[in-house]
Amino acid sequence: MTNGISRRYSFRMLVLATTATAALAAMEPAMSATLDATIKSAPRADTIQTSEGVVEIYAVHHASLVLSVKGKHIFVDPAPLEEKSNAIAEFKALPKPDAILYTHSHYDHFNAGVLEAIVTPETEIVAPADVRDGIPQALRSKVQVMGYGDKTSVLGYALEAVAMYNTTPAHAKFHPKGFGNGYVLAIGGKRIYIAGDTEQTPENAHIPAIDVAFVPVNQPYTLTVEGAAAWLKDFHPRVVYPYHFRNADGSFSDLAALKKDAGTASDVRLLRWY
Repeated sequence: MTNGISRRYSFRMLVLATTATAALAAMEPAMSATLDATIKSAPRADTIQTSEGVVEIYAVHHASLVLSVKGKHIFVDPAPLEEKSNAIAEFKALPKPDAILYTHSHYDHFNAGVLEAIVTPETEIVAPADVRDGIPQALRSKVQVMGYGDKTSVLGYALEAVAMYNTTPAHAKFHPKGFGNGYVLAIGGKRIYIAGDTEQTPENAHIPAIDVAFVPVNQPYTLTVEGAAAWLKDFHPRVVYPYHFRNADGSFSDLAALKKDAGTASDVRLLRWY
């Protein structure tokens, strides 16, 4: 265990990993040839010790993940790995979500069909306005819309929406300011930062006291490896899970270089996202 974050996984999360991995099998061959062996052998799950008990982290794929605590499941960006793929079976194999956080409306972060397949009458939904507008009319009343600086609670845990956008001028069209949200979720004394599709911005450059961060590293849509490492040295999250690291050309960002460049700023941990 390091910083209260363990590599021990519950039986339930290992079962989930096996089930969802099987659902991804049809996509696997095309990606395996270029996927670094280190990532291929990485676990899909990890755990965080908090004063509320263990929070289980499960990497579904790319930008989709599940946080589980005390029998409740918080989904982040449940959506297909490929634009035209059907991810419904994959997500239906997981426990039903008690809450869903959406960062923005791009296909790899939001999918109305997946939402309709997994939502329950009790599911809490948090999203920026752009996602709310794409949600089927019958479900829109369930959505709590958030923008930068807004604060609320999800399943009783404090949640804050933070800046998420591109700062590189040539890339600003991908995620303009105000288009989506990152989130800071506080569970049992641990602050969990879900960055969404962003670069380092003036607003997020020094987010304080982050215990766990999910940081995107792909081109041209989010951070470069060098940019991600520099950002980690600015805000020093205790543990970092790089995600969203497949580039537009199909290659994968060099996470070994990220670990090296980050140095002692953060404990960079690899999960199996692809």
